[in-house]
Amino acid sequence: MREHVESSVELRGALLRLRRATGLPVVFGGLTHETRGLRIGELNGAVTPALRGLAISAGSGLGGKCLALGRPCAVTDYPSARHITHEYDGPVSAEGLRSVIAVPVVVRRKVRGVLYGALRDALPVGERVFDAAVAAARDLEQALAVRDEVREVLAPPPPGPSWEEVRQAYGELRELAPKVTDPELRERLLAVCGRLETASGSPADLPGPALTPRETDVLAAVASGATNATAAARLGLRPETVKGYLRSAMRKLGAHNRLEAVVVARRAGVLP
Repeated sequence: MREHVESSVELRGALLRLRRATGLPVVFGGLTHETRGLRIGELNGAVTPALRGLAISAGSGLGGKCLALGRPCAVTDYPSARHITHEYDGPVSAEGLRSVIAVPVVVRRKVRGVLYGALRDALPVGERVFDAAVAAARDLEQALAVRDEVREVLAPPPPGPSWEEVRQAYGELRELAPKVTDPELRERLLAVCGRLETASGSPADLPGPALTPRETDVLAAVASGATNATAAARLGLRPETVKGYLRSAMRKLGAHNRLEAVVVARRAGVLP
């Protein structure tokens, strides 16, 4: 509902600017909806309600032709025009419109609406009026594009694995890699681990300390919450060996305890 209200305000503003710039007696327009058509939602200068809420199908009438082709279209005398269909002759005649121009509003190569300008006389629309209608459509396009960008930025992220799940998967890969006997496969697993480390967002110009693969394996296990004994069982090492690797990693990282070592390692990009 809020999106619809915001779009109506933007459309209303574009039509008001168009009428002021051209002096056209009647301007109106609408935005597209799910059925590939549009509905006339805003009018300025109309003397009857005939056009309000009118649903325009792609390919039908002047606006429908503009919607289908994605380019401006115009007729000098709507009732007698031969290159458009005439499903909407009733509402157009009720408002007394003769010369009409329709300009598409295109955002990201998709027609999002149509702006109309009309005279009650069968006179050709001049170049100045045409240019002003195109400019009004461009202004509306920019407004809609900005609103789309803001909505995308504020939208909640799509469902997917949490960062903690990614870190857990990283730890499991580090534990698995040393057990793989195929050298090529082991290198591929370690390369994936490297990509996960890079994905942590650590600045590329601040390289982390040069930990050995086993020190990194132990830190990854500790980061997952494993005790020394659990890490030893996972990595096929003795608990005392795990302690040695952990002490060495802590020294290189300048950390005073296990938790600090994990935090420093993540900041340095050694762990994801």
